[in-house]
Amino acid sequence: MLSVEELVDRLIDLSFAEDIGDGDHTTLCCIPEDAMGRSRLLIKEDGILAGVEVAKEVFRRFDPDLQVEVLMGDGSQVKKGDVAMIVTGRVRSLLQTERLMLNIMQRMSGIATMTHRYVERLEGTGTRVLDTRKTTPGMRMLEKQAVKIGGGVNHRIGLFDMILLKDNHVDFAGGITNAIDRCHAYLKEKGLDLKIEIEVRSFDELQQVLDHGGVDRIMLDNFTPEDTGKAVRLIGHRYETESSGGITIDTIRQYAEQGVDYVSVGALTHSVKGLDMSFKAC
Repeated sequence: MLSVEELVDRLIDLSFAEDIGDGDHTTLCCIPEDAMGRSRLLIKEDGILAGVEVAKEVFRRFDPDLQVEVLMGDGSQVKKGDVAMIVTGRVRSLLQTERLMLNIMQRMSGIATMTHRYVERLEGTGTRVLDTRKTTPGMRMLEKQAVKIGGGVNHRIGLFDMILLKDNHVDFAGGITNAIDRCHAYLKEKGLDLKIEIEVRSFDELQQVLDHGGVDRIMLDNFTPEDTGKAVRLIGHRYETESSGGITIDTIRQYAEQGVDYVSVGALTHSVKGLDMSFKAC
């Protein structure tokens, strides 16, 4: 399995390949090879900054001679008009790295900002907000890193680091008992030590899980806040609890106040607006 660093390196390589191709002919035709300059990362919207460390790697991989002065790091609360970093070096390099760096930082900062807003809604409840696998292909590691920078918690990274028995798994397996039993048999056979979570859609399914056991976390899918409270009381801290399904920033506190441990929110990554910023000569 590839490491996080290897995945990010591949993303950067692919991104340069699709953007620059056989050459940035606009830059090459009008900027002398030896021209030197500086550009600043200007914040144009209030939010949470994320992606600074990845941006530094973008600059380093394209041109190790670029000098990056970081003025505001990952997790900083930024406001319109702030300057987050200044980069000095070959003008050609500044121009060719600009778009990739901005694409990454705007996306990650938008996710961190959105996550921070959800976290603020949960203040004082003890409930944590989780991300999901609803991420941009190829950018999952960066997007999940942005969630953490914003104060959220990563759910499983992919299909390999946790068992999550969802409705389709249960239905295809022939029911909750079969799904859980097959899960344990598989983990034993493969010598794997993975946490097990199961999704339930009703109180009947919840009771089946409670009667059978063998899981670490129960996901309450599309339960109302009132039913979530009833379910949490039935579970009684025997298992971790997670609420999921159409929960918004306006309703998340209603679920948290029922005592659920986690709330998963796909919107943290699947429909976020990037934080506005620009990279300008200075």
